[in-house]
Amino acid sequence: MGGVSATSFTDPYCPWCWATEPHLRRLSVEFDDQVAVTFVIAGLAARFGDTRALAVDCVAASETSGMPVDPRVFLEDPPSSSHPAGLALAAVAEQVDPAAYLRRLREAILLERRRMDSAPALLEVAREVGGLDLDRLRIDFGSNAIVEAFGAQLEAARAVGPQHHEPGTERVRLPSVEFRGADGSVHGVYGYAPYERWREAALAAGAVRVDPRPTVEEAVRRFGPVSTAEVAAACDMAGPRAPAELWRLALEWRLTPRRVPGGELWRAA
Repeated sequence: MGGVSATSFTDPYCPWCWATEPHLRRLSVEFDDQVAVTFVIAGLAARFGDTRALAVDCVAASETSGMPVDPRVFLEDPPSSSHPAGLALAAVAEQVDPAAYLRRLREAILLERRRMDSAPALLEVAREVGGLDLDRLRIDFGSNAIVEAFGAQLEAARAVGPQHHEPGTERVRLPSVEFRGADGSVHGVYGYAPYERWREAALAAGAVRVDPRPTVEEAVRRFGPVSTAEVAAACDMAGPRAPAELWRLALEWRLTPRRVPGGELWRAA
């Protein structure tokens, strides 16, 4: 068991990447954290043009995944570029695993409609996440080393085979994930796909399915704040079972919901 890694090509502004958050929760549960996930920020847009298509993507991704989202982020005062967030993630990665910062960025952008394309805004999210040296981050945001680190991620996204590129771009489709086995074999899923495709690729790479299936309360305590869709994925609960159990626990003051556009985020009370 072990020896399997996953490279997730993603971007905090990408609605379809946000739609794979339930996949990440299910992957963590089903393989008991034996698959080490590394995030590569592929750079959604160096310069955003007309962002109305992204608002439409928000609606489609939410309908497909059940993840809450507010498409107005791309209609009212839309961002100028996704790259400042990528630079911030590269700077955070110099201190800690950037997964928590990436998650908070996604929430700030796609749920709270906050522009994450300036240093003050990105530092504020770092303050909210906690555990980071903000003075060092402030310096690193403009350093050549961080520009080079982010540039290496952009190059990694371009290095994926051209048959897997987003049409009209020179980079891999978003979201994509590559599972690499101990023997170096790569099993990829390119573009948004159901979780079953991720499972097949992980198994092909040599991961061993454990699938302990936490209770709803255990899932929220482990991953929170999480959406209803993420809890349903982590606990393998289809239909109304997950929301019914979440609200039952809320009525017992064991969980607390936070209302967001299109749903709730849940945390332990």
